[in-house]
Amino acid sequence: MHITVKCYATLQRFQPTGGEDFALSVGGTVHDVVLALGIAPEDVAVIFVNGLHAPMDKALAEGDRLGLFPAVGGG
Repeated sequence: MHITVKCYATLQRFQPTGGEDFALSVGGTVHDVVLALGIAPEDVAVIFVNGLHAPMDKALAEGDRLGLFPAVGGG
């Protein structure tokens, strides 16, 4: 199946080669994508699937949109 992945801020360097399209086995989770991209799971602070906050163990479906954000600081 195929999903769309968008990595933000400091995670942008892990963006899939060739754009946002990412092939994933049926039943794959956010955690599977994070590992496949070479991102340490602890470096992902906020996850959105189809615009909604989601946990790392969220199962993904064909056509889902995944957004990965690192911890952000400021003041």
